[in-house]
Amino acid sequence: MGHRICPWWLGYVLASPLRRLLQDPVAITKPYIREGMTVLEPGPGMGFFTREMARQVGASGRVVAVDVQPRMIAGLKRRLARAGLLERTEARLAPPDSLGVQDLQGKVDFVLAMAMVHEMPSSSRFFAEVAEAMKPGATLLLAEPSGHVKKDAFEAELQDAAVAGLEVADRPVIRRSWAALLKKRGQ
Repeated sequence: MGHRICPWWLGYVLASPLRRLLQDPVAITKPYIREGMTVLEPGPGMGFFTREMARQVGASGRVVAVDVQPRMIAGLKRRLARAGLLERTEARLAPPDSLGVQDLQGKVDFVLAMAMVHEMPSSSRFFAEVAEAMKPGATLLLAEPSGHVKKDAFEAELQDAAVAGLEVADRPVIRRSWAALLKKRGQ
């Protein structure tokens, strides 16, 4: 995860309860997550979506959150600990050139890629790594901020996802975002 990364201090703003007025993490993630699932969240920031997903996976599931910024991971862990959800989550510091999720190959049920793929040095590498981690039939909710990412750039991301074996299953509506639900082709 390399160029033009969201500054760590903006993580506090993005985790603000006021953000719920525009993007409710319950409404956005609930249709895709069930108890016992393994969820991958690249670029979690300070956990605006992570906390809710940790509640949704229950005690038998887990959320693996990966970020390249140590301060984001530290803030995420603090917020999860305060919410009593740290034991359901694994917050990982990713290397700058990878997601660092090779150990999850074929184990992930759901991926949330919320407003972060455009920050990756290569969306094709991102989708290839994520697809490797996903089980056949697993889903990925991709959303990019429409005020920041142009429609043609989002469509290019979808093309990279298709090359990695992820096909568009739905086009959910998320305020102020381009969005697509991607499904990994079965094997």
